[in-house]
Amino acid sequence: SGSLVWPASGMLTGSGVALILRYVPTSSGEYWSWSGWYWFAAVAGASVLTKYLIRWRGDHIFNPSNLGLVVAFLLIGEATVEPLDFWWAPLGPAMIVAYVLIIGGGSLITRRLHLLEMAAVFWVTLVAGLGVLAASGHCMIATWSTTPVCDGRFWTALATSPEILIFLFFMITDPKTIPRGPTARIVFAGSLAVMATLLIAPQTVEYGAKVALLGSLVLWSPLRWVFDRTLGGAEETTGIHGLRSRLLGSSGGAVIFARGLAMGALVVLVAFAIVVAGGPARPSAVASLPTSPDSIPVEVDPVSLPIVTVDVSVDGMDTVIDEAAAADLAVMLAENLALEGEAMRTVDVDLLAMADGGERLTEIQARLNDAVTSGERPVDTYTFNELTLRVAGEEEGQTSAALAFDGTGTVETIVYDSEGAEIDSSQRQFDSTFVMRQLAGERWLIVEVLS
Repeated sequence: SGSLVWPASGMLTGSGVALILRYVPTSSGEYWSWSGWYWFAAVAGASVLTKYLIRWRGDHIFNPSNLGLVVAFLLIGEATVEPLDFWWAPLGPAMIVAYVLIIGGGSLITRRLHLLEMAAVFWVTLVAGLGVLAASGHCMIATWSTTPVCDGRFWTALATSPEILIFLFFMITDPKTIPRGPTARIVFAGSLAVMATLLIAPQTVEYGAKVALLGSLVLWSPLRWVFDRTLGGAEETTGIHGLRSRLLGSSGGAVIFARGLAMGALVVLVAFAIVVAGGPARPSAVASLPTSPDSIPVEVDPVSLPIVTVDVSVDGMDTVIDEAAAADLAVMLAENLALEGEAMRTVDVDLLAMADGGERLTEIQARLNDAVTSGERPVDTYTFNELTLRVAGEEEGQTSAALAFDGTGTVETIVYDSEGAEIDSSQRQFDSTFVMRQLAGERWLIVEVLS
């Protein structure tokens, strides 16, 4: 009717998508890029449509951006889109500003909507559940860590994650898709946190954990009417105090004790379920690999290696790698290459497990099989002139963060026959990238070599 109407709902949904969705091909540092804009537009548009297409009793069932994001991640796949990482960057001025904006803005908004209690209960319950999971030995692979994120590191990363703060302040507190009663909202938030923890527990990679967190709200949103029916509707305004009165009531001591015992049993049962659910992500069954220099059947003189140049990309990881650590990794790289040669010379497949993983292991195993068939065993010996350590880029195809050595030098190839006699030799220059990951134990293994 001639009025200018601000599309608040659409803006809220679009903001939710923008805060969580990441277009994978976007390069680091592209802060103002239009790269993949059509995915953001498509996911946001489809999310808004769900408000009108999926309804019950005159209301939309799901938080639009939450449902749209989960469907996008499951259907489009992690090669194209993914949720932003749990861990953003090392703590510094930029991260402090981000925390102030998220926590300050989120607290202000949820307090005005009388939802701050709900957000706090979700966070406390989730952090407690993740603490149980971390104490059980949980590990996950993450794009921001060069090593598996386990135990205390796992708990700290998720407990302080800006993405989880965005989820609890701006997604689970959507007034239209949560129970109406304050007590129902408190129980809804706590049980949602338990569901999120159970879904995160079996995930071995961060992508799965992030989708599990978002997916928990998709599963829980249709139940909000059940919470209102059993715990009170909008007219009930007592929140946590109402929950406490419902649990304790005005009954005698024996009844209160029985209820307390039942609640304690429920907590123990939930903790047990979390530990059981986390079984697939517990590396207790990982085969042990040699971790001490004495157990490696080759020896590398550190003096024979050049001083390693550490690229600035390494500074953006959550683990500190200084010049001494880089030198140790270079020694491990040289040991792995020497182990490859020794495995080829002696036709010992077990030696390869100490040196290689992923595509590199498959490649060297194929070479070893060819050597057995042909009777000729080519053994490479590497001499490095230059070494630069950096974080492996996405072109290396790693699910988690990997380290890459860009190296130049010479490689001498000596061919032995099946009796161990030298039958040929040659020498060539190389300019290669050696991608390494810590797959198990303390050793870093070569997972790919790129020319």
